[in-house]
Amino acid sequence: MKNYRGVVLPLLLILIWGIGSQYGLFNSFIVPSPLRVLSTGWNLIAKGILLKHLSVSLWRVFAGFAIAFFLAFPLAVMVGLSKKIHAYLVPSLEFIRHIPPIAMIPLLILWFGIGETSKLSVIVLATFFPIFMNTFSGIVNSNVDLEEVGVNFGFTRAEIFLKITLPQAMPSVFTGIQLGLGYSWRALMGAELIAASSGLGYMIIEAETLSRIDIIFVGVMVIGILGYAIDWFFFKIAAYFFRWEGKSNGRDTTPQFIKNI
Repeated sequence: MKNYRGVVLPLLLILIWGIGSQYGLFNSFIVPSPLRVLSTGWNLIAKGILLKHLSVSLWRVFAGFAIAFFLAFPLAVMVGLSKKIHAYLVPSLEFIRHIPPIAMIPLLILWFGIGETSKLSVIVLATFFPIFMNTFSGIVNSNVDLEEVGVNFGFTRAEIFLKITLPQAMPSVFTGIQLGLGYSWRALMGAELIAASSGLGYMIIEAETLSRIDIIFVGVMVIGILGYAIDWFFFKIAAYFFRWEGKSNGRDTTPQFIKNI
């Protein structure tokens, strides 16, 4: 039964929503009935409209995320391993980190127009720092004693990093990836709501101009369901790679974020 407790509240809300719509407790223009939303969603799928916008949004999310990862991960490793690089880069990175990516949209549009470059730039800005900060934290918080053992065994610096430091940092790296995916998804929706000609955000804002509240409901629900599905899939991958079991000195060694799956 524990596996089904999470669906109790959503089902209860849908039930209240359906009963309220059936007996006219809600304004149908503002809150369409569940059947109307379901019918609209099915029509959008049948016509290929929803899948078209969804595929565009997913491509933007994963392309922007990939760019952010290949920028943030090696930079975090370099900053974590070198105090000199840390001293040069961290003040500037901290300045950029406190600027919301959404605030950069007008400037990015002026620089790159309303094409894909501006949207990918927003995703990169939103995704970069969760990956960077968590990877950096994992690198600098690695067990120094284990690294000294590697030195005693004659490991090179590269071997110490690959065999000792990086494996210890991987749970933090995975946490950063998970957070980055969530941030990239939310940032994309903001970018598409402001300047886009396709994507789920564009579909929602176009529906608002046409007073199609049912399409807005479909778009919002698809965003929520898909975001949850991405998180669930990612957690399953993380659980597979970090599936160690057992006790260490009487303590459970399983990472907390894996226990929450």
